[in-house]
Amino acid sequence: MIGNRIKELRKSHNLTLEELADTLNKKYPDTINFNKGKISKWENNREEPRLSSVKILADFFNVPLDYFNGIDIDQAEILTIFNQLDEDRQEKVIDYATVLLNEQINMKASTVLEKYKNDDYIIDYVEGLVAAGHGTFQEDNLHMEVKLRAEDVPESYDTIAKVAGDSMEPLIEDNDLLFIKVTSQVDINSIGIFQINGKNFVKKLKRDYDGSWYLQSLNSGYEEIHLSENDDIRTIGEVVDIYKV
Repeated sequence: MIGNRIKELRKSHNLTLEELADTLNKKYPDTINFNKGKISKWENNREEPRLSSVKILADFFNVPLDYFNGIDIDQAEILTIFNQLDEDRQEKVIDYATVLLNEQINMKASTVLEKYKNDDYIIDYVEGLVAAGHGTFQEDNLHMEVKLRAEDVPESYDTIAKVAGDSMEPLIEDNDLLFIKVTSQVDINSIGIFQINGKNFVKKLKRDYDGSWYLQSLNSGYEEIHLSENDDIRTIGEVVDIYKV
């Protein structure tokens, strides 16, 4: 219920997820840090906001706190007036309201459809290509714009890479997008992005019984990549989330 109320208020004020987050952060700088991912989780009931956050939203949208618990003040006022009318006048109200509603639907149908398609998406950029296979060479000029479902975007990441290949199936598939935290160190058994002799890989980092390191594919059809001192090795980052296209 709370999530539906937040989404209704945001859309009634013609705000995108990003615009709402930015506006809240500017108006209430000394409170929590709002972001589009967190608000999207609230709206889709994947996470419930704290009472302090609800109070801020109520103040921003100028609605009673109880509004988020299902009490619709405007509807209650309308029904109170409507119920005081006699039957003939009630019918006139219904007829006139129906005419107004049809006019509104006809005028705004295309606008509403376009907003529905675009409102809960964000734009970001894919900065690299990583191989779930035999490796790909880094493309320094890759800067590909992508449109992402806001609810599937993690709150914290540094960059995005696109997957080429099937060596990490079934978890990571060809053309999936990877949200990456840039770091020079990845924990054992974690999935990371590694550059080996100029080629980029997405693999699981493993250590053998003899202390040697290797990169493991989740697809059993691919061999392990054993690393040695002769290899030019660079750890690019750790995969924090996977986006299914």
